[in-house]
Amino acid sequence: MTIHVEGLVAIAFFYVLILFVGIWAAWKNKHSGEAEGTDRSETIMVGGRDIGLFVGGFTMTATWVGGGYINGTAEYVSLPDSGLAWAQAPFGYALSLVVGGLFFAKPMRSRGYVTMLDPFQQLYGKRMGGLLFIPALMGEIFWSAAILSALGATLSVIVDINIKMSVVISALIAIFYTLVGGLYSVAYTDVVQLFCIFVGLWISVPFALTNPAVSDITVTAVKKVYQAPWIGSVHKSDTWVWIDNFCLLMLGGIPWQVYFQRVLSASSATYAQVLSFLAAFGCLIMAVPSVLIGAIGASTDWNQTTYGAIPPREKDEADMILPIVLQHLCPPFVSFFGLGAVSAAVMSSADSSILSASSMFARNIYQLAFRQSASDREIVWVMRITIFVFGGLATVMALVTGTVYGLWYLSSDLVYVIIFPQLLSVLFVKGTNTYGSVAAYLFGMVLRIGGGEPYLQLPPFIYYPGWTTEKRMDHMTGEMEEVIIQKFPFKTVSMLASFLGNVVFSYLAKYLFESGKISHKYDFLDAVVSKHSGEIMDKTTLVTRGNNIGLSEMVSVKPRLSVTLAAAFARRDTLPTDTVEEEEEEESSPDSSHHDEE
Repeated sequence: MTIHVEGLVAIAFFYVLILFVGIWAAWKNKHSGEAEGTDRSETIMVGGRDIGLFVGGFTMTATWVGGGYINGTAEYVSLPDSGLAWAQAPFGYALSLVVGGLFFAKPMRSRGYVTMLDPFQQLYGKRMGGLLFIPALMGEIFWSAAILSALGATLSVIVDINIKMSVVISALIAIFYTLVGGLYSVAYTDVVQLFCIFVGLWISVPFALTNPAVSDITVTAVKKVYQAPWIGSVHKSDTWVWIDNFCLLMLGGIPWQVYFQRVLSASSATYAQVLSFLAAFGCLIMAVPSVLIGAIGASTDWNQTTYGAIPPREKDEADMILPIVLQHLCPPFVSFFGLGAVSAAVMSSADSSILSASSMFARNIYQLAFRQSASDREIVWVMRITIFVFGGLATVMALVTGTVYGLWYLSSDLVYVIIFPQLLSVLFVKGTNTYGSVAAYLFGMVLRIGGGEPYLQLPPFIYYPGWTTEKRMDHMTGEMEEVIIQKFPFKTVSMLASFLGNVVFSYLAKYLFESGKISHKYDFLDAVVSKHSGEIMDKTTLVTRGNNIGLSEMVSVKPRLSVTLAAAFARRDTLPTDTVEEEEEEESSPDSSHHDEE
């Protein structure tokens, strides 16, 4: 095996730079939030809520611009059966940031939440929050594993080093600076990483375009030269599939903790919206070099290159088109710059996902569900341990699981069909409750999994209208097999069924219990008539006073609980009338007003 010394030096330089920035960010902001009395754990999760426009714009863009984003965009543009018409990620994710900024950023930030799961636990209780944590965790872990796996393959193509070693080193660096600095380290390293991606890829594009083996991409966009035009097209029979996938990217890109972590770290609700819009523009800009590299890959006579006569797509290496173009169409020193860009892109996604997963676990599972009296120091240590555990889990999956991309496809679909309709309900539909949430969860999961997943060899047990069969190569065995393809937009239909199920079953349960048709004692989820149970009262309410959002503890019900129960939730309408009246009197008193001003 030939080791390229220049490539290793380039990788080492990028990694040391990113590690230095991550540690510097942690040191620079180690006392952030102390003056305001913010808990250290909350500072790690949302960065003291003082992320500005410059750093915030970069880190929000890095939410989606990662290794999968730039590699996947180039891959789809280069494939003759897809082309630019099917490279939906740049436009889909850009629109998801616009929609998120318009409708979701402001209510989430203005209510002072710390994680995406907070409103679910506030309205539906800790059990339902735990259930919703499962698809959210799967999405983050599988995403991290998928991009780490892609990084290992990329490094092996260009530098010819051991895949496992490159994956482990990359993961350890990302885990270390995330462990040390939390969101601050993630945000500041995102600035460096996005700069590396942009510069590294744009340096490579002119050299690849002017390579003698590459035809004019403006010609190959509309005419067949070496393969079908790379501009691509959508056949009439695939229209609903195209729409289904686009809705998945646009709406399914919203309910991710990795996005709301940035939203909730903004210094105000307005800033959160502006950051979303800036990131949408950034996503489109960052996709341009990937689109050009994909077009170059589709316009190359590979017989004139060191790669060989057989095109990458025929070797089942289309997913590696970006590093292949860098290696075989650019000078070595240029390809190493591009390699640094790919490495930076992967780390910018991996660190965010690992931090997001650990934040949700430490706060919504450990603290709110099991250890409501946990100290801030205890929560910080739980976060550190889970950052290491989740990072290690993603690394192991990247090394040993051949279907990690299939797992991520399925988990991202579950985020779309389960969490997105629940988020819609909890923020915008008044009257939904835990019974509707459980029904929606089951509807979404059964309808999505029932459609099957060819990448995982998961056969469908629901055959939607228009299904067909195709011959595809198994990515594990390399053998051709027959798989069932669903032409029906069943993912979006599953999402809508989940949303409607939440609304219908919530109001049905409300009617049955409040009318007396079902005895109150059967309200075992404490969601309609038993709201005043000990479990619901043992929480903290988000109280809005003017423009300030503060966490105020309600009258304790169980004396055994200590005052460290900050951060858990209950709605004001779950409190007895006399308690609410007493609190309102306290708020109107001069002492209370003075306290609020502080």
